[in-house]
Amino acid sequence: MIVKSIWLRKIHKWVGIVIGVQFLIWAISGAAMALISMDEVAGGEKAVQAEPAPLPTARGWSTIQRQLSGEGIQAVGLRAMPDSQAIEVKISGGVKLFDATSGLPMVIDRAKAAAVARATHPDGLEPTRVTPLTDLTLAVREHELPIWRADFADAKHSSYYVSGTTGAVLERRNDSWRWWDFFWMLHNMDYAKRTSFNHPLIIMVGFAMAWLAVTGFWLLFRTMWRHDLVKLRQFAERS
Repeated sequence: MIVKSIWLRKIHKWVGIVIGVQFLIWAISGAAMALISMDEVAGGEKAVQAEPAPLPTARGWSTIQRQLSGEGIQAVGLRAMPDSQAIEVKISGGVKLFDATSGLPMVIDRAKAAAVARATHPDGLEPTRVTPLTDLTLAVREHELPIWRADFADAKHSSYYVSGTTGAVLERRNDSWRWWDFFWMLHNMDYAKRTSFNHPLIIMVGFAMAWLAVTGFWLLFRTMWRHDLVKLRQFAERS
């Protein structure tokens, strides 16, 4: 029994050290996230987007209807693009974008993505580089391809992500977001996707914390009980 207690104390000590380090990481990462401005994490200021002007004619709509015949139109919206207007149509299979004047499909190519990013930047800067993503990165982990990445040479090292389907700016990332996302990874212990609290590692740590508490109380009361017995025996011998 004594041997088991000694080994239990050793295991308890080392598990306590590991859990203690994780508690320290939680405290530091939580404090760091609280200190970083959430406005900056969200991308900071952005240019005011103009509302789309009323179309003088709807001649493009008939062309769009013919192209989408039988696809089940669910919603239609008018969007202002940097150099034109677009009609965004939601169908059962997703979203499609059309030129509001001609009714032809609008392709979001490199030039179009660069124009959208430039129009969204608060200083109207020209992107230094516009590249298509071949795989989803952490910055756009909740979105779907195709996506264009537009990098800016500003003080925040901003990167804007433009949808290759709708031409909408999906995310505006910068150094504040990158630091916040790093501390978020440390906080939720999801070192791969950085999205979930329900993963095996954090569940294992939770069970380790519960085991640490139970064994800690057991060792505490066991030590106190033995100490009380010794004092009681000494009192009886003196009597």
